[in-house]
Amino acid sequence: MGSTDSKLNFRKAVIQLTTKTQPVEATDDAFWDQFWADTTTTVQDVFALVPAAEIRAVREESPSNLATLCYKAVERLVQGAESGCPTEREKQVILNCCRILSRILPYIFEDQDWRGFFWSTVPGAGRAGTDEMDEDDGARPLAESLLLAIADLLFCPDFTVHSHRRGPVSARTPPVTLHVSSPTSDSVESMQSLDSCEYIWEAGVGFAQSPPLNYIHDLNRTELLRLLLTCFSEAMYLPPSSDTNVLNPWVTFFCSTENRHALPLFTSLLNVVCAYDPVGYGIPYNHLLFSDYREQLVEQAVQILIVTLEHDGGVPHRPASRSSMEEQEATGPENLFVNYLSRIHREEDYDFVLKGLARLLTNPLTQTYLPNSTKKIQFHQELLVLFWKLCDFNKKFLFFVLKSSDVLDILVPILFYLNDARADQSRVGLMHIGVFILLLLSGERNFGVRLNKPYSVHVPMDIPVFTGTHADLLIVVFHKIITTGHQRLQPLFDCLLTIVVNVSPYLKSLSMVAANKLLHLLEAFSTSWFLFSAGQNHHLVFFLLEAFNNIIQYQFDGNCNLVYAIIRKRNVFHQLANLPSDPASIQKALQRKRKTPDVISRTSSQETVSMEGSHPAVPAEPGTLKTSLVAIPAIDKLTEKSQVSEDGTMVSLSKTHCPQTINVDQSAVAGTSDTESNSGRDSEDVFYTEDEMERRHSSSASSASFWVPTPEWAHSWKCKLPLQTIMRLLQVLVPQVEKICIDKGLTDESEILKFLQHGTLVGLLPVPHPILIRKYQANAGTAMWFRTYMWGVVYLRNVDPPIWYDTDVRLFEIQRM
Repeated sequence: MGSTDSKLNFRKAVIQLTTKTQPVEATDDAFWDQFWADTTTTVQDVFALVPAAEIRAVREESPSNLATLCYKAVERLVQGAESGCPTEREKQVILNCCRILSRILPYIFEDQDWRGFFWSTVPGAGRAGTDEMDEDDGARPLAESLLLAIADLLFCPDFTVHSHRRGPVSARTPPVTLHVSSPTSDSVESMQSLDSCEYIWEAGVGFAQSPPLNYIHDLNRTELLRLLLTCFSEAMYLPPSSDTNVLNPWVTFFCSTENRHALPLFTSLLNVVCAYDPVGYGIPYNHLLFSDYREQLVEQAVQILIVTLEHDGGVPHRPASRSSMEEQEATGPENLFVNYLSRIHREEDYDFVLKGLARLLTNPLTQTYLPNSTKKIQFHQELLVLFWKLCDFNKKFLFFVLKSSDVLDILVPILFYLNDARADQSRVGLMHIGVFILLLLSGERNFGVRLNKPYSVHVPMDIPVFTGTHADLLIVVFHKIITTGHQRLQPLFDCLLTIVVNVSPYLKSLSMVAANKLLHLLEAFSTSWFLFSAGQNHHLVFFLLEAFNNIIQYQFDGNCNLVYAIIRKRNVFHQLANLPSDPASIQKALQRKRKTPDVISRTSSQETVSMEGSHPAVPAEPGTLKTSLVAIPAIDKLTEKSQVSEDGTMVSLSKTHCPQTINVDQSAVAGTSDTESNSGRDSEDVFYTEDEMERRHSSSASSASFWVPTPEWAHSWKCKLPLQTIMRLLQVLVPQVEKICIDKGLTDESEILKFLQHGTLVGLLPVPHPILIRKYQANAGTAMWFRTYMWGVVYLRNVDPPIWYDTDVRLFEIQRM
């Protein structure tokens, strides 16, 4: 009954706030305390009892009351941070203030006129170390006071961390150095003098002591991190922009030297994520018997990490005075979270992070005899973004990942997610992040070498059963994506085949299944109707031929399966070499396309029985929400070419010195969806969402003149097809294979394979070409893509409570499938 009464009182206070026409004085504590004095209110209650319409009504009709509510809530958080929340009542007040602000902030951000409110100064809120008399210069903006209070409260003894009243715990040296004042006394824990480096939440990077689990502390941390994430979400309410120097002011301040807890908080977040084991002791169905409060904390922690690691310096876009903007350096303050991440250097720390991420990414793949007996996490997309950030900002970590076969523990789950999501248009962002990571890894020689390890795990996927290596797995999954994925994935084909080309010089022995899949792709992509139907389709043939050439020139000895598949499909190469390109042939091919609109032939691929226990990829269920994405750059913008020299080092090649560079014909690039290459983007780098792209595409495609292939265009690339090596191989081996088949009456392909296995083409092939690797390179287009994807994931994953639901988000569009 008491709970019902308190909710009623809370609701009455909200109604009073929305109906009062006169401003309520900030000194009227009896009125304002109604919003956070209740001890039984939950975050779900706050979201239910404070409707969106009423927040907007107060914002429009009683702006001073909304401003005072925000100010008073922040004031209580600051008071709690200073006092250390010694009583249970004060702790409850802090939690209620967090919930109120989490509810209100999105409605502040959606109104352009209100966005600067939190960056206005509050009288009397002086900065540390400033003269109180100089109030105008020393006043701290409300946003800064709020962020610093949250940071302090995240290391508040007996609220979010264990008390150390008997003295500090033994800790390893932090991974990087941060000068924090030491406690004035071992016995008295003062919030102002507390050394938060001794209160890191979990053992791992730079910290050896693992504090005992306390679910109350985890719940309180989760509430504070939810508010922090809501503060950072102002980025959702700004349209996509190509200006990478315009930063999120909330993130910029929180990750600056103004935040004395930056190092211990970064370490706490990283360690909590990487130390988390959702399976625990492996007791079946334990997740149904006990609540796992740590999982909620881990989800919020990984989301905070990926949001704070988005920027590594720049100019915040907050409204500020001219003098303060002039004082700031052009590059902006350093992002300490990025700095700390880039400076982690101990191998044991790398090992801890890599094993933690691999354990979590592999978790949804776990198979048990008892159905649904183990907990399955849902935050794998955030983990993939975090892995990307680690590799991007800490190149030593990337090299550590590739140094051993541990990289395969990341590869297998990524391939699982790609295969599983290929038919689901609501997960197109997941497809992109997975492919981007593999593109990044494939730029390093060690990745190709590691792929030769035999694949024996056999994670259930609806792919053909095969015996082979991780390279075979990669090719079989890529083939499945290309042949049975939804059509929005077609622009990713360039990336998928670039990955295959990058690793091809190092693949020692492809299985027959993988070899046949590659030949089937070439057969499909080299049909005349496909080659002539779009200006860039021939690039796919170039990529496949380059991969074949790499394997023949550098790994011929172990690849008898591929050589045999090439011999069996030799007509494909001959037809490609003699592709008719006169106007009549082009017109005939395009008419054939209208009769068979499918992207590529799927029936001629020799499908076999899928793995036991696998489930087919399925489309999204009707009603599933998805967020739009901006277009990705074309593959030539996404990568830069490097040539492997004789000593194994890579030399970057400028585009002007690459005679074999496949250049995208700018005039041939159609308007694209959120998944398509955007190499035809306007010079001012305007970013389009998928719907805008589709509208542009349909309006252009309606006229027959949108893409008209000409004989001159076809000849311009046909004469550059790298067929010499393969034609020479066929010229030498086909007569030999035919001869032994006739002489020995062979009908069994195993005998032919044995012959090819012991054959040699030394001295018969053209001089080996230099190995060309296309390495991923960051650019404004991919930076914007990552921002929209990351915030889209955060938006969709936070449904309880639905923090941003039904607010005027502008960074992306929310669509229902």
